[in-house]
Amino acid sequence: MYFDLLIPSQLAGALIPDLILIIGAMLLLLVAVWGPETMARARLTGMLAIGVCFATFAAVVWLWHGQATASAGIIAVDAFRWATDCIILAATIIATTLMIDYSEREQLVSAESYVLLLLAAGGMMLLAASRDLIVVFLGIELMSIASYVLSGLDRRSSRGAEAALKYFLLGAFSTGFLLYGIALVYGATGSTDIETIGSVVTGANFNNPLLLAGIGMLIVGFCFKIAAVPFHMWAPDVYDGAATPITAFMAAAVKAAAFAAFLRVWIEAFPGATAAWMHPLQWLAALTMVGGNVIALQQKSMKRMLAYSSIAHAGYLLVTVVVANALGASAFLFYLVAYTLATMGAFAVVIALGEPGERNQQIADYAGLWNVEPWLAAAMAVFMMALLGFPIAGGMGFFAKFYVIDAALHAPHPQTALAVILVIASVISAGYYLGVVLVMFMKPRPADALVVRPVPTGTFLVIYLSAFTLLLFGILPNGFAALARESVPIGMVSSPARAPVAAAASR
Repeated sequence: MYFDLLIPSQLAGALIPDLILIIGAMLLLLVAVWGPETMARARLTGMLAIGVCFATFAAVVWLWHGQATASAGIIAVDAFRWATDCIILAATIIATTLMIDYSEREQLVSAESYVLLLLAAGGMMLLAASRDLIVVFLGIELMSIASYVLSGLDRRSSRGAEAALKYFLLGAFSTGFLLYGIALVYGATGSTDIETIGSVVTGANFNNPLLLAGIGMLIVGFCFKIAAVPFHMWAPDVYDGAATPITAFMAAAVKAAAFAAFLRVWIEAFPGATAAWMHPLQWLAALTMVGGNVIALQQKSMKRMLAYSSIAHAGYLLVTVVVANALGASAFLFYLVAYTLATMGAFAVVIALGEPGERNQQIADYAGLWNVEPWLAAAMAVFMMALLGFPIAGGMGFFAKFYVIDAALHAPHPQTALAVILVIASVISAGYYLGVVLVMFMKPRPADALVVRPVPTGTFLVIYLSAFTLLLFGILPNGFAALARESVPIGMVSSPARAPVAAAASR
């Protein structure tokens, strides 16, 4: 069955899921402010926000399953967009669920936080759908402004205020690079439409200094948003200072949306200028993989360790951008699902074990967790193994890294050096991922350790459903791997090389 999205227009029809989400957020804003600020009203707003996400999710699945088509325009209607939207919405649902439980523990009456989560998700979905650099800018601004406020949501926390200020200042700085890059690319090509830019930028004229400067500015802008080394300086402090559910949301959903836009722009707009950007991105990927993991080894705080872990994973995902074809896009989607589940599951355990005031967040506080909460320790071990890419226990994470490596090795321009660095960086990461497992299972529980509180229902579901999904797709990856193989950007010309997920699925 095919749905014609030309009525009333390509733009309005293609944005049906986005409009559902944004209109739902506007209606929830009325619910949030219509009456006194109470915990009950905040919880109601959070539950309704989850309902809006599910309604949007249903619209995405309906269009995806119906193989919706549309004329060429500034909004993409393709499987890559729908798959990314599903990941963003899943992360938003998880973050909202965690925020409801976290707010009750911290006595944080903030019904507006759920509206901001939906608005940020709306910006992310716009990023995933954009095929025009101006729309990319609009999506980033909508996502970023909501994220700035979310990072400083707890006005009682000085660390939260510091995080919000740092995020705002550096975010605004990076947006300037991005906007200037868009202006330079427009000056060189006469268009902001990435399909048109791709047709103009050919091997014969990519040496235009204006175009090269624009590409360089775009790289800086995107690398700030994904927290790639050396543009990562904001991430550890912001992740550490923000409320833990917001940290999880930024580490997973914000990174997913920024990478989706980065990948689409690079694949569709600049395939003819590969020689201009290939080497800079290779160096950035290598520095990010190694730098994030080496600094994470030195962290004692669980949140800061996961922050640097997130930076390292940005390096792994940058490899898929360097590959810049169907191989990389399919590996990107599979990796993104594994990373999102593992990261948000790990932060959910941090919330479950946390105390009011964000206490009990040192890695040493997890000592002997196996003796008092064996299932919670087992779930955390699954998340650590998945982020490490360890077979069996972290099976989905293992296949995710395997697909990225396979994409790097079988690209038209093989990235053997990056594949080797990825393996070495993963070995380095074992030092802190396995360190957490060692503390939980091998260290004795201190006599003065804080008593683990009962895990709230929402957080409980997030932890164990995430762990179960990671284990399930680690054992049976073929179905999802085949789906990832088919979900590539609409403007991509498939490489004659074999797709990594196809090869793995056939084994």
